[in-house]
Amino acid sequence: MRGRILLLLELTIVIVLVTITRCANYADVFVAGQINFVDPDCYARMTRARICFAHPGTVVRHHDFENYPIGTSPHTTAPLDYCIVAVAAVLSTLTRNALDLAGAVISPLIAIALGIFLCFWTRAMRLPFRWGVLLLYLLSPILAHGFALGRPDHQSLVLALVAVALCAEWTLAERVSQLWSLVSGLSWGLALWVSPYEPVILLALLLSLRARHIFAHDRKVGWIAFGAVIALALLIERRIPLSPDSATINELENWSATIGELAHVPITSTLWFQWCGWLLILTPILGWATWRNPTRFMTAFLFVTFLFTLWQARWGYFFTLFFALCLPEILRALRNPFLAWAAFAVGLFPIAQAWDRTFSEDEAIRRVENRLELIELRTVAHELDGPFIAPWWLSPALTYWSGEPGVAGSSHESIGGIIESAKFFAAENTAEAMDICVRRHAKWVVSYDAGRIAENTARILKVPISSRAMAYVLDRNASSAPSFLQLEAQTGRCKAFRLQAY
Repeated sequence: MRGRILLLLELTIVIVLVTITRCANYADVFVAGQINFVDPDCYARMTRARICFAHPGTVVRHHDFENYPIGTSPHTTAPLDYCIVAVAAVLSTLTRNALDLAGAVISPLIAIALGIFLCFWTRAMRLPFRWGVLLLYLLSPILAHGFALGRPDHQSLVLALVAVALCAEWTLAERVSQLWSLVSGLSWGLALWVSPYEPVILLALLLSLRARHIFAHDRKVGWIAFGAVIALALLIERRIPLSPDSATINELENWSATIGELAHVPITSTLWFQWCGWLLILTPILGWATWRNPTRFMTAFLFVTFLFTLWQARWGYFFTLFFALCLPEILRALRNPFLAWAAFAVGLFPIAQAWDRTFSEDEAIRRVENRLELIELRTVAHELDGPFIAPWWLSPALTYWSGEPGVAGSSHESIGGIIESAKFFAAENTAEAMDICVRRHAKWVVSYDAGRIAENTARILKVPISSRAMAYVLDRNASSAPSFLQLEAQTGRCKAFRLQAY
């Protein structure tokens, strides 16, 4: 009875802390009776989910709503679409805005499920300092963002599946188990279905480290499950994501430099400690503590994801998650439990500071400005009744709210439309600007803060943006707009121009 009470208490703590940390941005998501999402990609995901919700069984293999009128063959897949649809179906009896609400809560729900799994798994494995794993998972700011409220991104589902897969591999490194072999195969298969990027690299790393064990006869059930999932994925998706051609690689490199998750994280950055705490300093202990341990492959995972994070910040989610799983070995190496827990508590200080900055006055002002901006953007979106040109990072939200396709988008497959949109706002010549609109069949142009558009456009096109460019004319001197553009709606930050007959 006492054990059940303790387990219930643990689960309560995990669920409460996950909810608090993942929903810390509640005021940014639920605004003026509406639901906003965190990133541009989230609106693209929700456009997919809306199609699936309206037409159950649909598999979205082509995006007509971005890079208009060409569209894209996206790298996104069906599993998260239908996770959102399933939650929306449950919520539809409670609210008329079930789809948006489902999109808002899907990642925190995945985080809760993973937290419960880690609670049971660390108990079953009798890991020393298991609460170190749980608390870092619950409190790390980067993991909170990965599973944040209002972020229906496949990253949350991939993180959860990879975590379960590695926990299964950890278990199998210590004992033979048909059940955990099955869990491993299913988790890796689903992870690859959801995203053919990070899971592919991580699985290849695992195969290189543990090939002799993974291909053992007792892992047969896992490989059958893995093959079945991959076969099902290929049958349902009926496509394989393609690499960009050489003509667009330079354009993609210029564009990716404007995206935070694709930025480099210098080794001297304080972000490492904000994500993992000061215990990160003790990471070299892992090499000594685990060199005879069958789970030493986790140290290799930590090191490799560290190198990838130096290259792209998006790998920081995986690095921090793997660091949390490696914490027991680090703390156990300190020998003295009191010293270990004291070091852990002190090590959380940078994480506490990061959360404190999240709720600082400057950050609060920035969030208020962002909320007002989204309210104004939604107002403009309701005026649109045809295809539009807008800054690429605003296009997915405008598409979702208006139901109309955009020339630009937020995915790398939309790079053609992103470049065309940038060229439109950089154009000084009326004929050039109109030619882009005609070529892309645009009926509307949505302008925004000229300074930000000019900065972003200059980085994408690698050319200086003149004060005579469309970005400045439409934003700061709308009365001087070309005759083929008619101002129809405006707010403090946004303006919507309807194209007159070509």
